[in-house]
Amino acid sequence: MSVSNLITIDGPSGSGKGTVCHILAKKLQWHLLDSGALYRILAYAALQKNILLNDSKKLADLALTLDVSFVSNGTGVDTLLAGKNIGDKLRTEIVGTAASEVASIELVRSALLARQKAFLQKPGLIADGRDMGTVVFPEAKVKIFLDASAEERAQRRFNQLQDKGFNVSIAQILSEIKERDYRDRNRAIAPLQPADDAFVIDSTELTINEVVEQILTLTELKLKISTE
Repeated sequence: MSVSNLITIDGPSGSGKGTVCHILAKKLQWHLLDSGALYRILAYAALQKNILLNDSKKLADLALTLDVSFVSNGTGVDTLLAGKNIGDKLRTEIVGTAASEVASIELVRSALLARQKAFLQKPGLIADGRDMGTVVFPEAKVKIFLDASAEERAQRRFNQLQDKGFNVSIAQILSEIKERDYRDRNRAIAPLQPADDAFVIDSTELTINEVVEQILTLTELKLKISTE
């Protein structure tokens, strides 16, 4: 299918990627790939099976056999592992940190690459991740890098967890976000960085709707230029 029907949105945790991608997929009626969820699912499954997070062979084997699906529930997307909805279990800081660790392993990334590419189907795809525009779909015509300050991202995460009833420390969350940022941006394999031709949006002072409108406007302009 044409790569015109493909938008990649990369960026760090807490930048608003997940919400923005869900809204875009719903507006355009396109498929959604939450690549971060794939790594979180793998990390969660590894923790459940007591697989060490530095055991690259066992992690890669597990990645190849995971029974994963994303199902729209009307207001969002349910993440299913072997038919069970594990969405809430994937958003803990323990799983997030573990996901960042396993995502730095080359064997794991290779094992998940083909699975990610398979999500590109008609009528189109919104690809949410950290290396969608640089590694997985470098051919995409519309590439977004969505960012925000670490402090703003920590506050968003704090509010989100408090709303769910978790007793959390914003100082701890900020520390974990900075550690994860450093690890993601400096890893040898597929580091977190904008593609050379990506449009960078800082969402620190923007609402979700303002971000969505910017992306839709940019997409319309990019696709118009590509067809002229």
